Amino acid sequence: MTDAVLTTPEPNTVPADVLDHEPLSPAYRRYALGVMLAIYTLNFLDRQVINILAEPIKKDLHLADWQLGMMTGLAFALFYTVLMLPIARMAERGHRPWIIAGATAIWSLFTILCGMSQTFVQLFLARIGVGVGEAGCSPPSHSLISDYVPKSMRSSALAFYSVGTPLGSLLGMVMGGLAADAFGWRAAFLIAGAPGLIMACIAAVTLVEPRVKKPTVGESPSVGAALREIAGKKTFWLIAFGAGFMAFQGYGHQAFAASFFLRNHGEELTQLSAQFGLKPTGLIGIGMGLVTGIGGIAGTVLGGKLADRLGAKDLRHQMAIPALGALIGFPIYIIAMLQNSAAAALVMLLLPTLLNTLWYGPAYASSQSLVSPRTRATAAAITLFIANLVGLGCGPLFVGILSDTLSGPMGMGSALGVKWALLIGSLGLLVAGALFWMARNHIRDDTVS
Repeated sequence: MTDAVLTTPEPNTVPADVLDHEPLSPAYRRYALGVMLAIYTLNFLDRQVINILAEPIKKDLHLADWQLGMMTGLAFALFYTVLMLPIARMAERGHRPWIIAGATAIWSLFTILCGMSQTFVQLFLARIGVGVGEAGCSPPSHSLISDYVPKSMRSSALAFYSVGTPLGSLLGMVMGGLAADAFGWRAAFLIAGAPGLIMACIAAVTLVEPRVKKPTVGESPSVGAALREIAGKKTFWLIAFGAGFMAFQGYGHQAFAASFFLRNHGEELTQLSAQFGLKPTGLIGIGMGLVTGIGGIAGTVLGGKLADRLGAKDLRHQMAIPALGALIGFPIYIIAMLQNSAAAALVMLLLPTLLNTLWYGPAYASSQSLVSPRTRATAAAITLFIANLVGLGCGPLFVGILSDTLSGPMGMGSALGVKWALLIGSLGLLVAGALFWMARNHIRDDTVS
C-alpha cells in the first residue's frame, strides 16, 4: 500500500504557492508515513495498555467496574476531546510536525506517571494527562498526510496511518499482559511510555512541514468560518456520529474484554496458561492482541483499498463499505461472545474485528474531502472529538455501569454482568451502520477537495 501511495507521479496535494522545498520524493513520503504510523501505534499502545491491566489494577486499588470505566474511558477522553479543536487551530497555522512531536512527548511522560500512581485519583489524573498529550496527534497528522499524498490515494494513506489503532492495541495487549505477569502492572506503564520520548525527537527533527510560512488570519479561515463550512455538510455529521458509535462499541469491548474472558472463562484460561508457562492475564493478552492486531490491521488496510478503488467509480461506495461492515459484524460479534469456549470465542471475534475496522480509511478520508484544505485539521479534530466523546468517553463508562448494575442489583454476578453489558453495548454497531448508509446518500454533493 505504501508503494502505491508514495510512488504516484503526483508529488503533492498542497497548493503550489505554499510549498517551500522541492516536491517530496517517494522515498521520503514513505519514510514520513512510517514515522507517523509508529507514533500513532504508540498513541494507541499507551491509550489501550490499561485495558489488559484492568483486573490487576482493580484488585490492587480495590476498584469497582464503574471506576475502571471512568479510568479507561472518561478520564482519557475528558481533556482529549476538549483540547482537540484548539490544537487543530494551531495546526492550521503552525508547524504540524513540531505539534505532533510535542504531543508525543507529553503523553509518553504521563503514561510513565500512570505506573507511579498509588491511588485511583492519581491514576485518574495521570490518564487525563495522557489524553491531553494525545489530543495533539491525529488532527495535525490527518492534515499533514492529506497534504503529503494525492486525493486519489487519500483513503489508503489514512488507512495506513490508522493501522496504528489495531497494531498499538495488539502491542499494548501482548506487552501489557506479559509485563504485568513478569514485573507487575506498574512496570507495564513504564515500558509502554518510554519509546514515545524517542519518537518525539525523531518527528521533531525529520518530518517536513510543506507550508512556506505560517498562514495569516486572512489566509486561514477563522474558527467561525471553519465551523460554518463544516456545519453545512450533512454528510460530515453523519460520518462523525457513525464513527462515534463504532468507537462506542469498540472502546467498550476493549475496556472489558479481558475482564469478560477472565471472569467467564477463568478455569479454561488457567489450564491453557499452565501448558504454555504463562499466567491467565498474559495468555489472554496475547490472544486478544492477536485478534485485535490481525483482524484490525486486515480490516483497516482492506477498507482503505476498497474505498479508493470503488470510490473512484462512485463516491457513495466509500460509505457503503463501513455501513455493511458494521451491520454484518453485529450478529457475528453476538455469536462469538456467547460461545462456551474462550478459544472458540477468540477465533470467532477475528471476523467482526475485521469488519468493524473497515471504516477508518473511508470515514477519515471522506471527512477530509468534504472541506477546503485550510480547514482539514479542524475537520479532523471535530470528527475525532465526536468519535472519542461518544466512543471513548461513553463506551467504557456505559459498559462499566451496566456491568455493575447487572452484577449487583440484578443478581447476575460479575461474570454474566460484564457479558450482557458487552452484548448490549454492541447495539452501537447497528446505529453506526445506519448513519454511514445515510451518509452514502449525500457524499457526492458535499465533497469539495
